[in-house]
Amino acid sequence: MESTVEQYVPSDYLPIIIQFAAALGFVIFALVATHLLGPKRKSEVKGAAWESGIESVGDARTPISYKYFMTAILFVLFDVEIIFMYPWAVNFREFGVDGFLQMFVFMGMLLAGFFYVIKKGILKWE
Repeated sequence: MESTVEQYVPSDYLPIIIQFAAALGFVIFALVATHLLGPKRKSEVKGAAWESGIESVGDARTPISYKYFMTAILFVLFDVEIIFMYPWAVNFREFGVDGFLQMFVFMGMLLAGFFYVIKKGILKWE
């Protein structure tokens, strides 16, 4: 039996290189054009820091409770873990008992992490 293996030549990559060059060229063109054509007026009001149209008050270095950050990280963590359940639910029948047991272990680990977070009191606000 003779095996045929496709050989790629450099010209096969030409469309990819052209598309990459076009994208890079557009980015460079857009940056240069906006720099050259944009307004150059500088003033104290334009240079001031604004957040959503509200003038900044106070120091940006004020201490913030770590619980805000922990809540955000936990939300992202559990949200990403939930995303893994959708493909499993779509292909539930194809995975059979093995897939069910694997998801059972996954859910067990997810719940163990959740109970650990609750036990540590990270979600308790004072």
